[in-house]
Amino acid sequence: MNMRFIPFKSWLKMLGLAIFSFYCMDARSQEKPATDVTTPLHLMKPDYPIPYGIPQETEVKAVLDRVYDYLNEVTPAKVVDRRTGKEVTNFSQITRDAMLQQGDFRLTSYEWGVTYAGMTLVGEITGNKRYTDYTDTRLKLLADLTAFYRQNPELDVDRSSPVHSVLHPHALDDAGAMCAAMIKAERAKQDGSLLPMIENFIDYIHTKEFRLEDGTLARNRPHLNTLWLDDLFMSVPALAQMGKLTGEQKYYDDAVKQVLQFSRRMFNSEKGLYMHGWVQGMAHHPQFHWARANGWAVMTMVELLELLPQSHPGYADVLAQLQVHIAGLAAYQDGTGFWHQLIDRNDTYLETSATAIYAYSIARAINRGYIDKQAYAGMVLLAWNAVSTQVSEKGQVLGTCVGTGMAFDPAFYYYRPVNPYAAHGYGPVLLAGAEIISLLKNSFPKMNDSAVMFYPEEIKTDKPIFSVE
Repeated sequence: MNMRFIPFKSWLKMLGLAIFSFYCMDARSQEKPATDVTTPLHLMKPDYPIPYGIPQETEVKAVLDRVYDYLNEVTPAKVVDRRTGKEVTNFSQITRDAMLQQGDFRLTSYEWGVTYAGMTLVGEITGNKRYTDYTDTRLKLLADLTAFYRQNPELDVDRSSPVHSVLHPHALDDAGAMCAAMIKAERAKQDGSLLPMIENFIDYIHTKEFRLEDGTLARNRPHLNTLWLDDLFMSVPALAQMGKLTGEQKYYDDAVKQVLQFSRRMFNSEKGLYMHGWVQGMAHHPQFHWARANGWAVMTMVELLELLPQSHPGYADVLAQLQVHIAGLAAYQDGTGFWHQLIDRNDTYLETSATAIYAYSIARAINRGYIDKQAYAGMVLLAWNAVSTQVSEKGQVLGTCVGTGMAFDPAFYYYRPVNPYAAHGYGPVLLAGAEIISLLKNSFPKMNDSAVMFYPEEIKTDKPIFSVE
């Protein structure tokens, strides 16, 4: 460039910019590195892989709303003709071609029993009636359908009715979670509309399911006389709810017996974890501490204790078992906030549904006073923050292990697929979010030295609290 053609004012401006840049570079070269003397290093922002801190109630509700919007859209409460696809609104016109309109999930599965309970709890805690209506609408449809098929049994042949598993449960998976959710809804409404389904389910659980000689609920698969840890949740909450509904001691007694007899056989007191399966005929019992099954167990004990009279002779034992199990689970939480598919094997993947169940169960145990809030509430928020990252903008829950039988080798658990259509993740996320909202409403969390802490009373400052060291 020929300097003769640059206007004098422009030339001065360029010179000034050059001098300024030189001094800025020189100043940067003179800057001292951040050291323990020049910088409060404890205030440096960590590179957390998931959000760390105290979530706002509005943030939790936003996650729950996404889940609701998705589920409300993809689980229609309609009966249709499988040949024509047309909706059947007049049940007198139902034929053997009637079916529940297909969506992404089944309305009569145990996973959806958990979802109904989750919707009910969110509605209760937030006051948002649309969550309660989600459950009430679908349970009313099932109640109306079962009443119709009882009056017209000729239409329910060879499992042809859309509510066959409700009419004729043949496994705890059919009965337990659905029954517990129905009793919760019945206790809230008290209109008697769900009682026929409830009584049918509880009769199966209490009198018809296979048991060992000492009365422990069992299955004959994959081997004779097999205990599945999952079956605690598929039975005990329903039994406890029935005890509360009727006041009959026998249901409480059966519920406590299941928890204590399962625990005697399947709980590893050194690890604080349950094995997934136990077979009576085995001389040695391989231990695979599957995360979701441990979730069903801890959830079972929390839901039993809040209904079980404290005067019951088994109350203290169940409470002690819950406390040692939560302590065991806490020891294995990953730094991300999740738990691993096999809890004590860190090379298995991080799993969402179990983490959500733990977040719900431990938060509820805190809210009910069963465990120390100051000791456990921080890890619960960490778990919720982790779960919230797995709810997509569409409202799907990601990272959930699909339905899982039991095995006695590690590969089976290591390589179980995850899928957003695994129904097991949705109810736990709803339950967890609801209980986290309750925890936040009734607690006093603050940041102290960049860490989440819970205090016994409110601290009147908007500023972080720092140690005096």
